[in-house]
Amino acid sequence: MSNVPENAPQHCPGTQSQDAGKASACAGCPNQNLCASGAANLPDPAIDIIKNRLSNVKHKILILSGKGGVGKSTVTSLLGHGLASRNPDVNVGILDADICGPSQPRVLGVNGEQVHNSGSGWSPVYVTDNLSLMSIGFLLGSPDDAVIWRGPKKNGMIKQFLSEVDWGELDYLLVDTPPGTSDEHLSAVQYLSKAGLTGAVVVTTPPEVALLDVRKEIQFCQKVNVPIIGVIENMSLFVCPNCQTRSEIFPATTGGAPQMCTEMQVPLLGSLPLDPLLARCCDDGRDFLQELPNSPAVQALKAILEKIVTTCESTSQ
Repeated sequence: MSNVPENAPQHCPGTQSQDAGKASACAGCPNQNLCASGAANLPDPAIDIIKNRLSNVKHKILILSGKGGVGKSTVTSLLGHGLASRNPDVNVGILDADICGPSQPRVLGVNGEQVHNSGSGWSPVYVTDNLSLMSIGFLLGSPDDAVIWRGPKKNGMIKQFLSEVDWGELDYLLVDTPPGTSDEHLSAVQYLSKAGLTGAVVVTTPPEVALLDVRKEIQFCQKVNVPIIGVIENMSLFVCPNCQTRSEIFPATTGGAPQMCTEMQVPLLGSLPLDPLLARCCDDGRDFLQELPNSPAVQALKAILEKIVTTCESTSQ
């Protein structure tokens, strides 16, 4: 990946090639002049800055999914609340890297808050005493404002978040990413890989239409050498809030996440049921774990958290 710049065309000759910036495939590439001048071979100074900034963060985890609408942001908020409430001495941060669709401020109940800038950098917004959040949603004039940016500007924003947010001492930093395998993902991997990226948690739903894209996300991780902590199958069953009857709303016609994990040889962390009360808590910005601690979704989440914590602790030894 180091030989191919971000935003590169499909047939990029690479920065080390004599044709860098001169080949026909380079036409229209935003890096064309950079590659032709030879500057693309120089290391990005932001890499060391980010490495130093995140030196007090023990575990850095990407939350990924090639498919939109699988509940990735919801799962990220659940993991953040779960890790923070599991041990009050553990500090957790969430970075909302979905630049065009920042939803974490709403889900975590801090919509309308503002970040403060000081000599040490941006201060994240605290959801609880040991759970903090940084999102571009805090920098918009209104939650309805659209972020209409091209790739380089979005990449610059992610770089700024990683290099300028003063997280303090964190045990876990969860990075909520947009769907796909595009510029934002390449930027996050490029900067975090040098800062000690622990791995990725991949979120999917049971239908094959979601699994098709999630397989691509897993292959993306394998190609850029991101360890896969495991896969979470979200919305696996519907749990009636009245009678607790379970129904299969999204049928797993090809075996769902368990079959996919077996085929691709990646760990399955567990399955989260579909609970309408969970969606209501997210809309209202309430902590689902505190509101309904005995729900099937919370019980399933606790088992998933144990696996994530065990994997993270084993990698840090």
